[in-house]
Amino acid sequence: MTRNILAADIGATNSRFGHFRVVGDGGLELVGVRRLATSEAASLADLLAGLNADRFSLPPAAADLAVLAVAGPVERGGRYSAPPYIEWDIDLATEPLSRLLPRSVLLNDFVAQAYACRSPLGQDARPILPGEAVSEGTIGVLGAGTALGKAILVPAADKTFRALPSEGGHACFPFVSKEEYEFQEFYRHRSGLFQITGNLVVSGRGLAMLHHFLSGEPLEPAAVAAKFTPDSPTLAWAARFYGRVCREFALEVLATGGLYIAGGVAAKNPELLTHPEFGREFRDSPTLGHLLARIPLFLIDNEDSGLWGAAFHGRQLLTS
Repeated sequence: MTRNILAADIGATNSRFGHFRVVGDGGLELVGVRRLATSEAASLADLLAGLNADRFSLPPAAADLAVLAVAGPVERGGRYSAPPYIEWDIDLATEPLSRLLPRSVLLNDFVAQAYACRSPLGQDARPILPGEAVSEGTIGVLGAGTALGKAILVPAADKTFRALPSEGGHACFPFVSKEEYEFQEFYRHRSGLFQITGNLVVSGRGLAMLHHFLSGEPLEPAAVAAKFTPDSPTLAWAARFYGRVCREFALEVLATGGLYIAGGVAAKNPELLTHPEFGREFRDSPTLGHLLARIPLFLIDNEDSGLWGAAFHGRQLLTS
């Protein structure tokens, strides 16, 4: 019997929906994808109404399981989330969602990205830094878009995988030099915020703020990226900052199984990861540089990776 999974990646800016079939001995087949603007919807129910109006190939209520990845912490037994960068919350236990999604589960969006590492997208991930992955080691997954997401993937004894969420993007970013402290003060003054977190630094708005600090030129993130050249100070700083958050996370979770980078910022601007400053900063540790040198880094540059991860988790739930 063919089983159908509705996978969703509910982001602060855009939402993606994917129709997956579980085929053969548990493989996944992507049937179709739709993208909708989160900011234009008044609720998740409103988004689902837009999906139905678009005649999507899998009506939400017809799915054997709906797995919704959301950009925020998941509470109440996987039924509720109040995403910090979305104006509405999600409660699967109450009307109308309990009717629209009768068989459903929520998970953090970077938990979905972690599961994507075990999907075909993970197998096709682009190598960034070489290393030797330990098969039973912890895998770290992080990436920047509207904010900075993080998660951990741990192999289980039954050959499945358990992904653990993190809200580490809300932790303060580690600035380390006089110039960087000046940027921190610039960001505080311009934003009115005192705690400058990873969400604010290695994200699209962080890129715009960094370029404004270095050049005096206020631009949107896409316009900043369009001006990248090999000798661009903004690119060098941004690559260094991205390498730093990767290093800190790899050490925090001991990511001997590898580190995977996802998210729209790196997918659209891979030069952030191939710039020499990124690799230099990632491996810069006076105590554990030898360990960092053995951790391989990969880029998942398919922006539907959250859908594949949600579907992978759904398949594990359906077949367990």
